[in-house]
Amino acid sequence: MLYSSICQWISSFLTDRHQLVKLGKFTSYSCTGTPQGCILSPLLFSLYTNDCTSTDPSVKLLKFVDDTTVIGLIQDGDESAYRQEIEHLAAWCSLNNLELNTLKRVEMIVDFRRNTPALPPLTIMNSTVPTVESFRFLGTTISQDLNQTPNSTMAKTKELSKDTRNKIADLHQAGKTESAI
Repeated sequence: MLYSSICQWISSFLTDRHQLVKLGKFTSYSCTGTPQGCILSPLLFSLYTNDCTSTDPSVKLLKFVDDTTVIGLIQDGDESAYRQEIEHLAAWCSLNNLELNTLKRVEMIVDFRRNTPALPPLTIMNSTVPTVESFRFLGTTISQDLNQTPNSTMAKTKELSKDTRNKIADLHQAGKTESAI
């Protein structure tokens, strides 16, 4: 149970909160919501999406902050529960004013049978979801054979960190001049 004073405080914190980024003479468009990096943002998002749950015991929804992964156990070639759960998730997001990121939607099929039948493509809101052989799940690359490659994951993380440091240095330098990136 949330006390009304806490609800009012959170509502006041979020109401008419406009954000933008200014770099030199350029200003981004104004957007609303919780500030990026705010300690309350992950908690509020988790509370907001708390009722987004699986409707079938053979399908699990794994949520971490704003990432959601659907894991379906398909037995005897019947993938109807899995596909219905995907439709349910898309409908829930639409009903709750959330967009599924089309650039992050992928499907990975793990099947150890020798003669794997071809499955029809998965579609979400009339968009075909690409099937991949591996994907990054919470910072770890997982492949179809369920192997993880921690060394390559660590190497990629270090490369990303160096790239991020370079971009921060570029932004810092741009802030000292009148030119924009």
